[in-house]
Amino acid sequence: MVVCLYVDDLIFTGNDASMFDDFKQSMMNEFDMTDLERMRYFLGIEVLQSSNGIFVGQKKYVETILTRFKMDGCNSVNNPIVPGTKLCNDHGGSKINNTIYKQIVESLMYLTTTRPDMMFVVSLLSRYMECPTKLHLQAAKRVFKYLKGTVSFGVFYKKGGFEGLNVYSDSDYAGDVEDRKSTSGYVFMLSSGVVSWSSKKQFIVILFTTKAKFIAVASCACQKIKLQRILQQLGHNQEGSTTIHCDNSSAIKLCKNLVLHGRSKHINVRFHFIRELTSMGVVEVTHCQTHNQIADIMTKPLKHDVFVKLRGLIGVCSISSINDALGIQFN
Repeated sequence: MVVCLYVDDLIFTGNDASMFDDFKQSMMNEFDMTDLERMRYFLGIEVLQSSNGIFVGQKKYVETILTRFKMDGCNSVNNPIVPGTKLCNDHGGSKINNTIYKQIVESLMYLTTTRPDMMFVVSLLSRYMECPTKLHLQAAKRVFKYLKGTVSFGVFYKKGGFEGLNVYSDSDYAGDVEDRKSTSGYVFMLSSGVVSWSSKKQFIVILFTTKAKFIAVASCACQKIKLQRILQQLGHNQEGSTTIHCDNSSAIKLCKNLVLHGRSKHINVRFHFIRELTSMGVVEVTHCQTHNQIADIMTKPLKHDVFVKLRGLIGVCSISSINDALGIQFN
């Protein structure tokens, strides 16, 4: 049995480094172990490090899936989905091999590990894996065309900056043309990059935009508690409340004002968890302008200029752009 162990000396310092050295030595006493020093490549994920930050991407994996599905020679496009696109079950369309379609979607799912800019479209494509048609395959091929032009993209985590969690929560309204359910999305920022993101269809049909936004914020608050505990275990204790940005004033008032019970009693009790967190000062829900709502990239197809703007705000970029803008060289 051979154990390969990666060591990142940018993270382990002081007592942590000593503890990690002891762990390595104990492993070497039991197994044939290879110390690969700094992490560089693991499970298809490339990690490039410098004194100014860390870049995480999947360039080699992108090239592999483009070749696998015979899209390596395609032309590139600027966004993964056409603005205003509304996919449906397309019962009258020409059926395709659902096994191939599932393989495509599953390959794209793994890519969202380092490509949050593709989270919404992959979530949308995954809803039609049981009975896909040429309409769905065409939408999937556009994603490959987008990848063709963004092969070297990933998430850059710049050293320094704001050390607390900064959260954006959003939802569309009745975006699914089949069952009229909404899509919730959130983005958790730490320093300059996104550390947690989601695009998920809500499991109930809602009647008002306010309710859709409120449910999205409540789901976001649950994820916040989970991430906060993980950060505490890593020795990163955040002081004060975590700010959740929402672009709907009515949903914000619903989070804070218990007097609105008459307007919200039809909402499932499980979603009122956000009210307790707000009153305790654990989270603070604040308003942000729609054009600054980063979580929009997780809930709907966007125009090219808006998509590029939000993609940059969540830290998704190419290695060349980092070198040109900041003069950072990775090793």
